[in-house]
Amino acid sequence: MGANACPACAAGTDHCHGTLIGHAGRIAECTEGDCVEFEVVRHAFVVECTDLAGGCACAERGLGRLAG
Repeated sequence: MGANACPACAAGTDHCHGTLIGHAGRIAECTEGDCVEFEVVRHAFVVECTDLAGGCACAERGLGRLAG
């Protein structure tokens, strides 16, 4: 395995390299355009929309929360 190789890729583990963003109403999105599985366990990085630079419509309404 190379110095920049992903251990999860090398092991064949189901995962995503994107960041999971949690929104109001338990809605999630991922920064990886081709990701369609939004489970927290698949993502190394998980944030709530309230943490996004520039904000989010959910954050403006005080609703941004990702349920675990």
